[in-house]
Amino acid sequence: MADFCDLTNRKVMQEIAPQVYHLPLMPRNAINCFVVDGILVDAGIRSSKRRLLRALRTLPVHAHLLTHAHADHQGSTAAVCRELGLPLWTSPWEQANAESGRVVYQYPNARHLVARLQQRYWAGPGHPVARTLHEGEAVGSFTVIDTPGHSQGHISLYRAEDGVLIAGDALVHMNLLTTAVGLALPPGLFTTDMARALASVKKLQQLRPRIMAFGHGPVLYDAAPQLDRLVEKIEQKRSTSKVQV
Repeated sequence: MADFCDLTNRKVMQEIAPQVYHLPLMPRNAINCFVVDGILVDAGIRSSKRRLLRALRTLPVHAHLLTHAHADHQGSTAAVCRELGLPLWTSPWEQANAESGRVVYQYPNARHLVARLQQRYWAGPGHPVARTLHEGEAVGSFTVIDTPGHSQGHISLYRAEDGVLIAGDALVHMNLLTTAVGLALPPGLFTTDMARALASVKKLQQLRPRIMAFGHGPVLYDAAPQLDRLVEKIEQKRSTSKVQV
């Protein structure tokens, strides 16, 4: 797979599958974005703008898609769309958030200190949405999958021909506090409906993905067995909790 480098010769973008490029926007893959078939998927936080634009000089894009409009995914959206003349695509349920720039009010506690800091320092301004995406629609060689829960209108992208899944935050592959690598549900602090989030994970499990890419954490290969183990672990924990009650 190809690596694209910036002027300091550091690898900034890696091809993880044909026409699928991974760009880490923070150390240890703490925040990621991707380019799939010439479409920028997510855009990090507000200060990610320079790194994004530098990387995209070597890999032209023609549209920008948000898996969801949280601050660590839409922070540079407006700036990048204006700079590169990109149309913005979201699900219908994320459109209002993307256009307003109000991105934390659906959190379980929007007044939490972390939520307020994200809105103030990470979130970017709103930007008009040019296209709303529905389940089953084609986005390049990928198909849109509705995966609500972490946010009301979260979407993922799946390519059946080689099993590549762009999961967004439907799952994370990193503990966001410790940065320890591990597959998990998204953090409850930032998740609108955890029951729906688990249902979305089970929906993705049925796809039997080979390669999974996340908003947070490194790319996961041979993904299906690890996803099976996560779901089994969650179900066992839920069953034990019910017995204890």
